[in-house]
Amino acid sequence: MEAKIGVVNLAPGARSRHDLELLPATLVRANLRGARLGWADLPFAHLDNANLSGASLTHANLYEAELSDANLSGASLSDANLSKATLNRANLSKADLKGANLSNAYLRDANLSEAHLEEANLNRANLERANLRERTFNLLRW
Repeated sequence: MEAKIGVVNLAPGARSRHDLELLPATLVRANLRGARLGWADLPFAHLDNANLSGASLTHANLYEAELSDANLSGASLSDANLSKATLNRANLSKADLKGANLSNAYLRDANLSEAHLEEANLNRANLERANLRERTFNLLRW
């Protein structure tokens, strides 16, 4: 099953079901600002240039998702699975990535300023030219 959604606006206060599943979702340039997508199952999703600022993606599965140039500023991604995700040039400023799995993720030129990365797994993540100013690291897993 493939979900192709050209223009989506679930903001503000949009809610998702605990078991939201869109396999694979194509949400390029979607406006999901402030959306509540906790526990969403979005592996291999195409979310390039999407606006997810302030969205809640806690515990979401974004395995191998395409999030290049996405706006995730202030988003909650705690305990999310972002392993092998592509987040090149993504704005993750002030994002909550506590306990997130970013292993083997691509974060080239990503903005992680003031991001919370406590207990995040960045094993083999590509952080080339990423902005890591004023970020919070505690018990970070490399």
